[in-house]
Amino acid sequence: MNPLKQFSVPFTGLKLGSHHFEYELDDTFFGAFEYSMIKNGNLKVDLELEKQETMLLLKFKVLGTVNLDCDKCLSEFALPINLYERQIVKFAEDELESDDEEIISLSRKETSIDISKPLYEMINVGVPYIKNCEQAGKECDQEMIDRLEQLSIDKQAEENEQISDPRWEALNKLKK
Repeated sequence: MNPLKQFSVPFTGLKLGSHHFEYELDDTFFGAFEYSMIKNGNLKVDLELEKQETMLLLKFKVLGTVNLDCDKCLSEFALPINLYERQIVKFAEDELESDDEEIISLSRKETSIDISKPLYEMINVGVPYIKNCEQAGKECDQEMIDRLEQLSIDKQAEENEQISDPRWEALNKLKK
């Protein structure tokens, strides 16, 4: 069974106006995306779908936490997520061509919209590029940081020993 099937929102039978949907995102949601940066989390999504004659307006409210690995000490931490985003969906008569990446174009023949990919992208963009424990209000694992620094010092000493390669002596003289 497709775990993302529940994120297909049918809009053909809906009256004009506002409609509300709720979703729970967990490990199965993130696991459905190959090479996902986020492996697990617990998020609640409130979706307000406003149906109009020529378009749909989707308003997402995403609250919860995602588990990430710290880039500094490599330990896992829970990062709080609090997102409010809006997505415009327009109905196209002809071939689906859109110059604007922020607007989703659907054929008039479509009966539902899959919100799983926009939702996934929205959450991934909400995650900071550099992730560390301090963003979640906790301190990094000092023992791991000390160990990483020790390994880094050993590597630097090893690189300094390799500099004395006789093939590089002529170039080293130019540097001095």
